[in-house]
Amino acid sequence: MQKWEVTFVDDHGVQAVEHFDCEQKPSMEQAAQMIRAKLLPVPAELDLNDLEGRTDDPTVKILKDQCSIQILGITPAP
Repeated sequence: MQKWEVTFVDDHGVQAVEHFDCEQKPSMEQAAQMIRAKLLPVPAELDLNDLEGRTDDPTVKILKDQCSIQILGITPAP
């Protein structure tokens, strides 16, 4: 499995990097789901995503709008 770096701005405005193992490069939605599971484990377990099926990348939107977390990029880890 390949390691991927997901660079994002957290809820304090600080740029951070998390590493995840995936077979292929994760999409923005997959990266958002992994970030949410790592940083916000309780909300990640709750299925409160009323945007599912109604908008593209609902987890990305929720992280940005409700948690002030924005993904900046996904790159292979060195």
